[in-house]
Amino acid sequence: MRPIDLAREHGLSAQAVRNYEDAGILPPTERSETGYRRYTPRHAQALRAFLALRRGHRHQQAMEIMRATNQGDTESAYRLIDAAHVALLAERETRTESATALGGLSTTTPRPVNGRPLTVGELARRLGVHPATLRAWETVGILCPERDRATGYREYGPDCVRDAEIARQLRRGGYPLRQVAQFVESLREAGGADALRAFLDSWQDRLTTRSRDLLAGAAQLDAYLILLDQP
Repeated sequence: MRPIDLAREHGLSAQAVRNYEDAGILPPTERSETGYRRYTPRHAQALRAFLALRRGHRHQQAMEIMRATNQGDTESAYRLIDAAHVALLAERETRTESATALGGLSTTTPRPVNGRPLTVGELARRLGVHPATLRAWETVGILCPERDRATGYREYGPDCVRDAEIARQLRRGGYPLRQVAQFVESLREAGGADALRAFLDSWQDRLTTRSRDLLAGAAQLDAYLILLDQP
């Protein structure tokens, strides 16, 4: 087969196929007498495996899996695959924990200690974070503390405590500060419950899609390994 024969199946260019070979994603090819590359069903399946793996593992890790496989280092390939599943399980558990914690927070505003606003140190200890983290969250708009008129110190009332606890959960789920800030802002505007449900539903959909993508990639890689085992 020619590069264009592999490329057409996936809507790629022939040059992209050659680039994948040069990157080690495809196994080495033989050359014709005129110097043209000759691809086989193994190369075609390797390309299918890489493109399927890329959906669940992203480009760099999918490339590392294919390189290890083509070098006969299946142990390293399996470790990369296992690590992705471990990370996904951790995120799934975090989402479940967040659903429980945030579900309560959406209807119940946490009360500060002794009914008074918390200081930055008190809130940091409550969340198990560094005070600098709270100041960073304030910079991007996640927290909007009041200031004591006499001292100028930050004061974190019930709404700030709620937003800080939500931010802690989302950060544990791996979400960037910008996205956390957007969610907290939408939560404020929507009043909490509807925005919260939509956010958690979207998170669950993303986890489900990733799980299916990992399964699809594993199936294509398994088909490639079967071809490699054939004489």
